[in-house]
Order: sequence, then C-alpha cells, then structure tokens
Amino acid sequence: MINAIKQDAETRMGKSVEALKHELTKLRTGRANPSLLDQVMVSYYGSDVPISQVANISVADARMLTVTPWEKGVAQDVEKAIRNSDLGLNPAASGDIIRVPLPALTEERRREMIKRVKAEGEAARVAIRNIRRDANHDFKDLLKEKEITEDDERQAQDDVQKLTDKSVAEVDKLLEIKEKDLMEI
Repeated sequence: MINAIKQDAETRMGKSVEALKHELTKLRTGRANPSLLDQVMVSYYGSDVPISQVANISVADARMLTVTPWEKGVAQDVEKAIRNSDLGLNPAASGDIIRVPLPALTEERRREMIKRVKAEGEAARVAIRNIRRDANHDFKDLLKEKEITEDDERQAQDDVQKLTDKSVAEVDKLLEIKEKDLMEI
C-alpha cells in the first residue's frame, strides 16, 4: 500500500517536471525552434487546428523558421494565424513557403521572459508540493485506519520528502538553464 502511494507520487512529480520542460520549450530564446509555433491555431475549413496539422515547420537557420503548408489555399490562413499569435512574429510569404524571421530579443523582453520562466517554475514547484501533501494525507489515513504503524508512516513521509526534494532540484536546474539561455546574446 505504501509503495503504491510512493510510486504514484513519483510518477505524478515526474509528469510535473515534464510539463515544465514542455512549457519552457515554447518560450523563445532567440534561436529558431519549431516547437515555438506549437500553440498557433489555424482556421482550416471552419475549425481551428494546430499549425502542425496543416503545415511542415522547419528551421532554416538560427533566426529563421520556414513553414510549408500542405495545401496552397491554406498559406494565407497560416500566415495570418502566425501574425495574430501573441508571439510577436512577422511572417513573410514567398510562393508556397512562409518565412518567419525571429527578431533579436531586447533586454526588456528578456527580463519579461525570465519573469515568465520563474512563474512557470513556481507553478511546477507548487504542483510537486501538492502531490507531496496528497501522499502524506494518504499515509495519515492509513495510520488512522491502523493499516500501518507510526514508524511506517514517518518513513514513508521521509521517502516522499526525498522525492519532492529531487523533483524540485530538477525544476531549479531546468530554470537555471533556461535563464542562462535567455540572457545569452
């Protein structure tokens, strides 16, 4: 019973760290990355679909993405969706290919991005601490029902705390790497 709770907590904490990694890839560091456009939705025959379902996104060079729609008629919609996204990008269509230059980040924009990175990191830490709280609550319930001893409960809580510390350390490491990336010119 204790092992199942600890395993569940470890899995959920791992998912929180993975979610943070996914969120951080969406933040622009000045280098072109196809995942930057993941959240862009394109109006395609009356419904909004992710850009990856209507076009191929590739990296042309360090500061340029190229978007190649699979249908010619969709090119204008793709270009419009990128322009209207909150990413601050200005795509330029040339024939079938849409070029998306990534402007250099200003110092002010870098500071804003770091604030956002820190907010994402704090949200991940809170999620991890909530998972710890849930696991400790489950241990207390088991103790109350006399299914485990107080020593078992204490040991289980210590183990979950170690998992929590490990996960928070991973989050801190990810944040440090992303902040360093953002401050590079």
